[in-house]
Amino acid sequence: MARELHGEAAEWSVSDYLLATAVDQLAEANWMFATVNQDEDAEALEYPVPVSRPGAEPAADESAAKPQPAGPGPAQLASFFG
Repeated sequence: MARELHGEAAEWSVSDYLLATAVDQLAEANWMFATVNQDEDAEALEYPVPVSRPGAEPAADESAAKPQPAGPGPAQLASFFG
């Protein structure tokens, strides 16, 4: 019943989530260390992919990201601060 309601997330305990977070942080720390200590002319290293969590949507591709709404115009800023 729980799996029907919550899917794969029902099988993950708090410990599983904490372990996945620890793995992600370790991969990120290793990436940072390798990035800082590589030759300046070397090609940039690819950022590590996080461990997938149940119920989490896959990361959207940056090119497919939704455009951000435009900020307020000069007239709106002037009336707000004026």
